[in-house]
Amino acid sequence: MIYTLMNKHTPVVELNIDEDTGAILKVAQVIHPEYLPVGITIIKGLPDRKSLNDWWRGRSIPASRSGIREALDILNVSYTEQLLTKCYGLSLSDQYWINPKKHPFKWEDINFFHNPFSDDVGNALFGQTTSGSELDLLSPCNTSDGWLRKRWKIIDGERCLIKSGSNPFQQEPLNEVIATSLHRRLNRAAYVPYRLIWEDQIPYSICGNIITPETELVSAYNIYRSAKKRNHHSVYEHFLLCCEHLGIPGMKEFLNYLLAFDFLIANTDRHLGNFGAIRYVDTLAWLGPAPIYDSGTSLWHDQVTGAIHPGGDVSSQPFRPTHAQQISLAGSLDWIDFSALRDVDEEFRALLLASPYIDEPRTDALCQGLKGRVRQLEQLALKQRQHESMVPSQDEIELEPESPDFEIKL
Repeated sequence: MIYTLMNKHTPVVELNIDEDTGAILKVAQVIHPEYLPVGITIIKGLPDRKSLNDWWRGRSIPASRSGIREALDILNVSYTEQLLTKCYGLSLSDQYWINPKKHPFKWEDINFFHNPFSDDVGNALFGQTTSGSELDLLSPCNTSDGWLRKRWKIIDGERCLIKSGSNPFQQEPLNEVIATSLHRRLNRAAYVPYRLIWEDQIPYSICGNIITPETELVSAYNIYRSAKKRNHHSVYEHFLLCCEHLGIPGMKEFLNYLLAFDFLIANTDRHLGNFGAIRYVDTLAWLGPAPIYDSGTSLWHDQVTGAIHPGGDVSSQPFRPTHAQQISLAGSLDWIDFSALRDVDEEFRALLLASPYIDEPRTDALCQGLKGRVRQLEQLALKQRQHESMVPSQDEIELEPESPDFEIKL
């Protein structure tokens, strides 16, 4: 079936999409290539079909999503990619969608920012069947990523994302809440505030949408793919060069904060799909880094109590394999007010004690772990200051030309 890929009101490219598999079979006609998604490979002036397919499939629910097989059975579809055409690729994270060429729609009439959407897909993703024979598959849940159960729901007129935890500790929603408190205490960068809700004795994190009808979220992964990486550039260097080339402001300063923050919470899942930047849809002008979101996969969420050690070698993403290595990219830590973090472990304790899935020994270990991470980062900041005080300034070097170690080379 022929669709026009749209970016809100702007037609971008015509595509032939297989309804059975959800795959893009052919790029039929290019209309406004400048509005293509960031990171799409261009070959001889045309968007590469494989690159477009990678982007298109990346909009679907991943096959690794918890409970997805049961959800697909409820929805009576075989693959998550098939759900993309059911909602015309519409999302609450950007304004891209596919418009049927034979029977076109207007964005105002079907977008999820202004119009209601079905709860049927969200219910299925949470293992809940819907009464009635015919399911309505028009939902932004079809284009949600991540491996944890999640759903979009309209609550008091606000589009909210509800996300579960994982067995056996169901800790991720609680981590999102303590991460929100850490952001507020550090008071340095924009972040998505999460709150906690309980349904049937199960905790869920909930947050509002950070994207408006005028903006779109572009993942760091797509930014990274916007240019070919040179062998002598690290992932970190290449990503910043891509941001500079695209004109995204403030990314280096943002990363300095993000790397320090992820060190604090021992985040093991800050891959290139878990942060990004925001740009305006109509003008394609960049607003800057997106507020920090998705920090639940942290604080030893899946580790047994005996494995919780704040000084251990915690794995990290996306720039270095461990936080001990990655924190060196964060630059100066002088901006951190450690006095604002003094009792954060006790706040975490109160949160953990309310959960039936986390016993007292685990609570003690987690609180000691968070307190230890704060202490470690403070020690790193102190070492930085001591090192800087020992390194002579340029003025001092110039005033000591007769030093035996000083040599003038012509």
